[in-house]
Amino acid sequence: MTAQPVLTLNNGVEMPALGLGVYQSSPEDTVSAVETALADGYRLIDTAAAYGNEREVGEGIRRSGVERSEVFVTTKLWISDYGYDAALTGFDASLRRLGLDYVDLYLLHWPMPTEHEATVAAYKAAEKVLDEGRARAIGVCNHSPEHLRALIDRTDVVPGVNQVELHPYFTQVPLRRAHSDLGIVTQAWSPIGGVNVYQSDDPAQQKNVLLDPVVTEIAERHGKTAAQVVLRWQLQHGHSAIPKSVKAHRIAENFDVFDFFLSAEELAAVDALDTGARGGPDPEVVDTSLFPFAIDNS
Repeated sequence: MTAQPVLTLNNGVEMPALGLGVYQSSPEDTVSAVETALADGYRLIDTAAAYGNEREVGEGIRRSGVERSEVFVTTKLWISDYGYDAALTGFDASLRRLGLDYVDLYLLHWPMPTEHEATVAAYKAAEKVLDEGRARAIGVCNHSPEHLRALIDRTDVVPGVNQVELHPYFTQVPLRRAHSDLGIVTQAWSPIGGVNVYQSDDPAQQKNVLLDPVVTEIAERHGKTAAQVVLRWQLQHGHSAIPKSVKAHRIAENFDVFDFFLSAEELAAVDALDTGARGGPDPEVVDTSLFPFAIDNS
């Protein structure tokens, strides 16, 4: 197996390209998932205040025996804590829940265009914790090119990462071009398209990329699973990907993607699956009315 790729952020910090996501991982499953992933060689763990499992992520890291300096830890500020002072309180609470002195990457979870001033103020708080060394890098999630430029115009630090919905059915080509122009790393949440499955209870509406004949035929050709092909597609496009699983065999499978390559023709075939339709929320409409829950930072 070849070494996993590393991506260099715009401030020189190196981030593993492939990591474990823990969105929708229950607290009781998260500790073992993190411990298993680190034992398998993962070195990037992605969580968020809104996931309700930061404490368990920290516990999994401690139980793993892997040195803290070897693990790249990402967490995110929830929209209920936007605004300058509130964001600083939210950040302190995340560190406390994680049981860490610093995080490697701190992200704003959504752009909240209808509450842009609060978004800008929260990002300025992230700049402060970056300057203090309590975050090694900062960035955002779910920002469009327009959201990015509106934020960059008002702040001092260009986001190192934009974590967005990105999979073969929603490839976000214009956004990826904007990232390239701005020096921002593209990170994919729901990188194998699971959002199209778990967002709907109607099987007729569940567009599962892992069952797509284009993907399954490529997988058969390489002796790999469909999920491995999609993750390989992400990596070869230069993206970071954070697939979620709490099952040990899936966690191991998702990491076993460094010993094969997709041809240019195979990459193009997967690219062509794009539908232009997102499975998750539209960032234009996300605000504290749509998601009214708040984080308990006590």
